[in-house]
Amino acid sequence: MAGPMGVIRIENMEFYAYHGHFREEQIVGNRFLVDLSLETDMTLPASTDNLRDAVNYQKAYEIVKREMQKKSHLLEHIASRILDTLYDELKGIERATIKVSKMNPPVGGRVECVSVTLSK
Repeated sequence: MAGPMGVIRIENMEFYAYHGHFREEQIVGNRFLVDLSLETDMTLPASTDNLRDAVNYQKAYEIVKREMQKKSHLLEHIASRILDTLYDELKGIERATIKVSKMNPPVGGRVECVSVTLSK
């Protein structure tokens, strides 16, 4: 029987990357913010106090950082790639939600950010 479900949140991870549909975005780059939420059964790490029994959020950050360095045209593609890699490389995730935001997107007007949120 599952124990207490918990959520690990890594918020406002900031990256400079070269994602975008337009050629200029791929050359000049842009600021991106990423929020990640990992739902997991925290029974074991709550009692053992051992990192081996927990979802390692430092490793999760490294996965996000690595995937953000790979160019994509769409935020949807970036978010999906990150989720797939998290599930491939980390054990114990029950559900993951990621939000990828492009700051000051080139939409023809003043917009703070545009973002995509995916869950798996």
